[in-house]
Amino acid sequence: MSPRRQVYEILKISDRKGTLSHAFDVFLIVVILLNALALILETVERIYVPFRAFFQYFDLFSILFFTAEYGLRVWTIPEHPEYRHPVRGRLRFILSPLALVDLLAFLPYYLPFMGVDLRFVRMLRIFRLFRVFRVSRYLKAFDLIRHVFRRKREELFISLVFVAFILVVTSCTMYFVEHEAQPKAFSSIPATMWWGVATLTTVGYGDMYPITPLGKFIGSLIAILGVGLVALPAGILASGFSEEMAKRTNRQDGLCPTCGQEIPKDREETPKSGDI
Repeated sequence: MSPRRQVYEILKISDRKGTLSHAFDVFLIVVILLNALALILETVERIYVPFRAFFQYFDLFSILFFTAEYGLRVWTIPEHPEYRHPVRGRLRFILSPLALVDLLAFLPYYLPFMGVDLRFVRMLRIFRLFRVFRVSRYLKAFDLIRHVFRRKREELFISLVFVAFILVVTSCTMYFVEHEAQPKAFSSIPATMWWGVATLTTVGYGDMYPITPLGKFIGSLIAILGVGLVALPAGILASGFSEEMAKRTNRQDGLCPTCGQEIPKDREETPKSGDI
């Protein structure tokens, strides 16, 4: 086995406990979660000031660790069947969503050395939270969520388009009804959309509200309508989770995920073409 293959076997996700690959996965998850915790604790002055040096050293360790890990993944990725080509395979991997998350986890720290404005760099530090999303590849629960969103993406898109349409219509209506009575609060349709979002999501911050009788009536209808609109994508996701869990349960019980009938033993034992 070549050195590159050995490193690839360590870096890839493993479900087998006791292996070096599994130990690396656990260590990586711990480092990611500690980074998220450090980002939170750094905002507490009475914790950050006495332990400033510790936070800085841990930050430096994390940057070097994530940089080395990213470089090793790019180096070893041609060992993966889907990224065999040494150039095109690496480019496809670098542009993949998970690899971009890995890159954003440490890239902002190198920008000051390139002459980038420090204010821009400070803003990019929020990308440290992207390290948390890297845990998703190691947990089956996140895999379930990803499958649900992928299967229900069309329904979710249609529901979001419908919500956006209702938001525009209600904001335009409320602007024309309330603008003369409250020219400062409802100064424009984009400004009124803030009220529309707060009302449709049933939050109601109270900074903008109708005062005319017609405006109050329309606002009441929109608030009631908002209850159903918020429940629409939630219902789609709930049905998606239910369907996906039923499929996985049937698969474990030897049942067909489509019809629910028991799969014959000879069909279960038939090897796939990729297993031969």
